[in-house]
Amino acid sequence: MSLVSAANLGLVGIGGPAPADPARRDPEELRALAETAGRELEGAPALEIARWAAETFGDRFCVTSSMADGVLAHLVSRVAPGVDVVFLDTGLHFPETLRVRDEVARRLPVNVRSIRPRMTVGQQDGQYGPRLFNRSPDDCCQLRKVEPLERALTGYDAWAAGLRRDESPTRATTPVVTFDARRGKVKVNPIATWTQRDVDAYISRYDIPVNELFSRGYGSIGCWPCTRRTKAGEDPRAGRWAMFEKTECGLHV
Repeated sequence: MSLVSAANLGLVGIGGPAPADPARRDPEELRALAETAGRELEGAPALEIARWAAETFGDRFCVTSSMADGVLAHLVSRVAPGVDVVFLDTGLHFPETLRVRDEVARRLPVNVRSIRPRMTVGQQDGQYGPRLFNRSPDDCCQLRKVEPLERALTGYDAWAAGLRRDESPTRATTPVVTFDARRGKVKVNPIATWTQRDVDAYISRYDIPVNELFSRGYGSIGCWPCTRRTKAGEDPRAGRWAMFEKTECGLHV
């Protein structure tokens, strides 16, 4: 089952729309900003892209992080100390991921916001049946990631993500700045052009918190039921939803 048929589970619009945001900037103004910045900042250093976002949007700019590492949070905090870092606490994360979140909150000059779904895993099991992630991962992601992000981004005009072009074919054309038409916000990808070598060098240089599961054979880390170790030569994201024709959770569409 896909999100196209999510209405069968009652997931479409679950929880109602995000709260109204009277301070929100006009989406067409944001679109124009994003299109211009996307052209002008292509090829710019990641720190310059982050600085542009921080200076343009101020406290209406946030960072999102899966807590695979603290690279993006650290990078943005260098130009915007105290920036909000949104973490989607699905209730299904590896303990190692939660440790990275806690370490980022403790060590970096950022404000970590842990956003939870409207339902606990147990409540979700009771309403939709146990182990929804095994039967319909799209619907599980809708409940535990997509809808919480919609709520979390209320109050922001722009958000940053740690997408990189080298991660998978589906991310190969990721722009450094774009307009997120679905949410009516500017989306900033400061490290889009970085390679894994760049990430590793940054982690080493600044002693960045990093998820220890990477050292145990995981190429990409999400919720524990839908993540497996990757094999030699596999795409780093091959271990995500490996039993399904699914490569993204729905946050970056």
